[in-house]
Amino acid sequence: MIVLIRLTWALIRSQLKRRIDLLDESAVTMRVWPNDLDLNLHMNSGRYLSMMDIGRVEILGRTRLLRKVFGRGWRPIAAAATIRYRRSLLPFQRFTVRTKVVCWDDKWLYFRHVIERRGDMCAIGYVRGLLRGRDGNITPAQILELAGKTGTPSPPMPDDLARWLAAELR
Repeated sequence: MIVLIRLTWALIRSQLKRRIDLLDESAVTMRVWPNDLDLNLHMNSGRYLSMMDIGRVEILGRTRLLRKVFGRGWRPIAAAATIRYRRSLLPFQRFTVRTKVVCWDDKWLYFRHVIERRGDMCAIGYVRGLLRGRDGNITPAQILELAGKTGTPSPPMPDDLARWLAAELR
């Protein structure tokens, strides 16, 4: 329930924040609440993935694509994720999720999420995702067109992302 409240709050705030370009980084700040904790009294590992979900939706809002995407009946889908944990997040600590579209191919968008507290990286994750419409998957080219970026080439894929994808295909 709290994740849904955070998601709604991020959507509202994203509309009030400055518009960003599709390739810009988005940042949303949250706090660790008691229902985010595991038995070790730090943020549960699965909760990081939920916070990354909020980061991806927030970037849609900040790019002003959210209404256009939902208006077309398109929905975000996460197909795969990898995450590395560096530092714990403790009760009531504030943290920031920094989200960026790092590259794309013919089918997928690739997002990088950095979760940090006071400038210290707590986790870094990548998500492979897309938008799906009533008639199937929406290509990155269609998303770029919607964003007014038709024909924009993908930035080069980061090495660590390429290694993860290569390992996943084995």
